[in-house]
Amino acid sequence: MASRSTKLRNFAMLFAAFIFIVSIPSFGKCQTTAPPTPPPPPCTSYKNCDTCVPHAKCLWCFATNNCTDYPVTWLFPPASVCSLADARWGVCWLNFEALVITLGVLGGIVVLAIAACCCYCCCCKSSHTRFDREDEQYTRRREEIRQRSEERKTDRKAKHDEIRKKYGLMTDSDHPYSKFENE
Repeated sequence: MASRSTKLRNFAMLFAAFIFIVSIPSFGKCQTTAPPTPPPPPCTSYKNCDTCVPHAKCLWCFATNNCTDYPVTWLFPPASVCSLADARWGVCWLNFEALVITLGVLGGIVVLAIAACCCYCCCCKSSHTRFDREDEQYTRRREEIRQRSEERKTDRKAKHDEIRKKYGLMTDSDHPYSKFENE
């Protein structure tokens, strides 16, 4: 049976061999430089919509059937470049006008949904606190009524005891039938 130190030494050697084997392919990659990528061709070199619109910097115009540089200084291409109904960017089947309208509607729906959620949360929170306040007031009122009832009960008992003393109906024991047992 091998000793513990021998097992540990064998494990360390296997681990070092594994690291060395894994790192060998990376040595060659680290020492080479990547060849420079050629600049992309200008947008005017694309001759149809399918080759033009995949490039984010290019805009296809169906009115003139040419690919032009997307005017990055403007969010929407000006009418001098191409009308919104004829402009295509990103995909050929969706014109720029429909894209803008769709994104505007979706953005409006998201804003309305967020506003509705905020209003709902605020209203629910205030209604819960209102219900909590009403419940607390109801509990407080019920406790006051119970205390007044106890006070009236105590006062009635004291008056009845005074009347019993006055007419001699009260004995030393508090048992209610003690008068009948003594006769």
